[in-house]
Amino acid sequence: MKTPNAVPQAKKKRISYAKWGYIFLLPFTIVFIFFQLVPLVSTIYYSFFKYYRSGLQIIGPIFNGFTNYVDLFKSDMFRYFGNTILLWVIGFIPQILISLLLAAWFTNSRLNLHGLRFFKTVIYLPNLIMASAFAMLFFALFSDIGPVNGSLMNLGITHSQIRFLATVGGVRGLIAFMNFLMWFGNTTILLMAAILGIDPSLYEAAEIDGASSNQMFWSITIPLIKPIMAFVLITSLIGGLQMYDVPQVLTNGTGAPDNTSMTVLMFLNNNMYSKNFGTAGAISTVLFIICAILCLIIYRSMTKTDSMEEKAHKRRHA
Repeated sequence: MKTPNAVPQAKKKRISYAKWGYIFLLPFTIVFIFFQLVPLVSTIYYSFFKYYRSGLQIIGPIFNGFTNYVDLFKSDMFRYFGNTILLWVIGFIPQILISLLLAAWFTNSRLNLHGLRFFKTVIYLPNLIMASAFAMLFFALFSDIGPVNGSLMNLGITHSQIRFLATVGGVRGLIAFMNFLMWFGNTTILLMAAILGIDPSLYEAAEIDGASSNQMFWSITIPLIKPIMAFVLITSLIGGLQMYDVPQVLTNGTGAPDNTSMTVLMFLNNNMYSKNFGTAGAISTVLFIICAILCLIIYRSMTKTDSMEEKAHKRRHA
């Protein structure tokens, strides 16, 4: 005779939530495939073809192998790539330094700063302005007969007009300054979020041990916000390599003076109006490869440092 304890119990149904994750990912996946992956693959594919429009007639695509790439490497593309990197660097260095300083100040409870919401809103506002409108504003301000030149002459600082838009340093400086103004607020917000995520007990223990503010910043803050720093660096690099609207508007698409402010995307845009769209595809492909390599180098270098620190920590506590 079976006891009640021996009666088999009905197996509880296990609820699987994995399918809901796939369902929520489905819209993004569909949009990514049709609007990013397919155009990317087609761009790489057509970079091996001669393909252009003559009037209302479309010529091609005619397969020409690596001819577009050979012609590309014979052009001034790498000079324009150097211009792009230089413009990004001279804008990013002050951006990351000022953002780190502001993030450290705004998150320091001992300073007890007032009006933080106001300051965070103000520094983020330039990020909401269209880059083309921002460039038009600076073009009007720093033109030969603009208000900046007028103010300098009225104050007696200069006796003649300064041609900001006709010198290499002037144009590059204005482009870097505009990129700094547009993005340092966003970078500051990201770094503030990273610093606020650090356990306060680490600072309390360091303060008890007699560590100064500078020592806590370099020994605690910087190492622990390194993942966010890597994210900021990679996203900024990608945006820098895609720099187009600011130099395009400021120089009227000429990259003046003497193509020193011509970026890779401006060069790409010029080839879109050429007799071969395949060259534009080759430029996009080379830019994609260079961007991927640089981002991989940055990511590996920063994560490699973290892994070395973790191994050293484990050895000390073994």
